Amino acid sequence: MSPFTGSAARTAAWDHLRVDRTEGVATVTLARPEKLNALTFGAYADLRDLLAELSRERSVRALVLAGEGRGFCSGGDVDEIIGATLALDTAQLLDFNRMTGQVVRALRECPFPVIAAVHGVAAGAGAVLALAADFRVADPSARFAFLFTRVGLSGGDMGAAYLLPRVVGLGHATRLLMLGESVRAPEAERIGLISELAEDADAAAQALARRLAAGPALAHAQTKALLTAELDMPLAASVELDASTQALLMNSADYAEFHAAFTEKRPPKWRGR
Repeated sequence: MSPFTGSAARTAAWDHLRVDRTEGVATVTLARPEKLNALTFGAYADLRDLLAELSRERSVRALVLAGEGRGFCSGGDVDEIIGATLALDTAQLLDFNRMTGQVVRALRECPFPVIAAVHGVAAGAGAVLALAADFRVADPSARFAFLFTRVGLSGGDMGAAYLLPRVVGLGHATRLLMLGESVRAPEAERIGLISELAEDADAAAQALARRLAAGPALAHAQTKALLTAELDMPLAASVELDASTQALLMNSADYAEFHAAFTEKRPPKWRGR
């Protein structure tokens, strides 16, 4: 994403999220613990706008998405979203659904790794937010449920029908999206929905974020971009894009720094450029 900004200043405070920054790691916490961090229209909009802002900040090298309290995220708020949408016309409903998709695209397209720290429930839109992350670190209490058909909607919400088969395979994705069944941590790990199972998901996610933030940010950004771009490419186009990307990175300061550090027998000092 472009680092160039217009007249708007950086947002000083977010109404629906808690945002902390430490040594290259941004931690974004869904902070409605009394509602199991159920999402509202404002929470979606804040996530969309925050991810755009962080993507322009060169200081952010990894992001942890977490939930406060007993669970990660229970999905859309039944009263504030599901009830409210019954009063919206088609154009308004399309605007809303496009906004939720913009959040998922922002998670996939931001130039830094995203780690979802999942404990307790990750249901509906909460499950898709975790799915859209690059890593899902979960503790034994975690359970995922793509509940959209349970409320009479398509299981392919917010890009779930695109992303989930690519993570767990078409068979598992069909079962999870069609039936809306809850998947607990052991099975989620077995089918590849969880990247890491840890006793303390928040601590493990922070450790992984610090490891990523200390690494070559430019290489991580380009790897993430290629993983997303090449999902639907033929092999010939993929290897050509790989070649172009590597040629650009071979001109980077980090590539030269690796050689200097190797020669001088010291750890590299990554600059992300």
